[in-house]
Amino acid sequence: MAAYRTLDDMGDIAGRRVLVREDLNVPMSQGGVSDDTRLRATVQTVGELADRGAIVLVLAHFGRPKGPTPALSLAQIVPAYAEILGRPVTFVDWDGAAAAVAALRPGAVAVMENTRFFAGEETNDPAIVARMAALGDLYVNDAFSAAHRAHASTEGLAHALPAYAGRAMEAELGALQRALGSPAHPVAAVVGGAKISTKLDVLKHLVSRVDHLIIGGGMANTFLAARGVDVGKSLCEHELTGTANGIFTAAEAAGCIIHLPYDVVVATEFRANPPVRTVNVHEVAADEMILDVGPAAVEALGDVLKTCRTLVWNGPMGAFETPPFDAATEALARTAAALTQGGSLVSVAGGGDTVAALNQAGVADDFTFVSTAGGAFLEWMEGRELPGVAALSAS
Repeated sequence: MAAYRTLDDMGDIAGRRVLVREDLNVPMSQGGVSDDTRLRATVQTVGELADRGAIVLVLAHFGRPKGPTPALSLAQIVPAYAEILGRPVTFVDWDGAAAAVAALRPGAVAVMENTRFFAGEETNDPAIVARMAALGDLYVNDAFSAAHRAHASTEGLAHALPAYAGRAMEAELGALQRALGSPAHPVAAVVGGAKISTKLDVLKHLVSRVDHLIIGGGMANTFLAARGVDVGKSLCEHELTGTANGIFTAAEAAGCIIHLPYDVVVATEFRANPPVRTVNVHEVAADEMILDVGPAAVEALGDVLKTCRTLVWNGPMGAFETPPFDAATEALARTAAALTQGGSLVSVAGGGDTVAALNQAGVADDFTFVSTAGGAFLEWMEGRELPGVAALSAS
């Protein structure tokens, strides 16, 4: 990973205007913020800059507006944000922004209106980059979750102003470097989820980077089918069994061991707490579907993790939102958490379903690092260059 500058490299910033790209795209319910995780993730960077006397101008998108849309104004998150920051927060509309920013004093924090109210934000329009850059002296990108997009506020500004990584971005990039950049081996990757088609690039990239690839979720069924297992009514992309066999071949050439479940939890209907059986994968009946990994396989996978030094995790092992098909994900997560707390494993997890599953298991805080980024985390696992990160390195 190329070098980038951090807040430590900024020098004296008292009175200087700093444009800070954050992720404030939070869920709302009944006019209030229903989950403030992303707001809390910005506190370290925004608070530090304000304490150092900067005029902090927070840039963020909110939803997917097509032009100015009052229902998607960032003004509505300002009260909750001020409470979390523990300091006053001003809201600045793009109309009259120059005068509003000029009136701000050192140490002030302002949230700028939704960047996506500009049609040119998502096309990285140089005119929009110039309009935003005119309001600031320095630029900080603290939003890894938006770093896979080459937008005006995530990529363009890094070329228009001296650019730095914020504390959350710095922590994220450091964790990712430890997980796949220059990890301690053996390395294990857990990849779950419904469909192999959504994570083909991830799987192809990982077999050359990790020692153990643990496949769970619905996608494991496609790999089982490729090995001649009759998976009954299970979710399975039968048309991709050839692709799965190609991944087996690539893994064998790279010395990567692919782990598939050999006992599974099956049911004839997908709902909460139906009648279930735990069976060998070769005993799935024609009218049954595989909905979770079985306890014997989970125990064996836990033994694999005990031999590893690094773990990267994306996706659940089963249909974890519906009990009892959360058992395998939670059991393996608890094992990984215990190994992490014991000091033998560096564990990095990311993606929305993964974070939800780790929170459900009560172990998210026990992993080395949990990324809230979805698309950006997945693209990083695919080995892709993220424009927002590359721009920081080039700045």
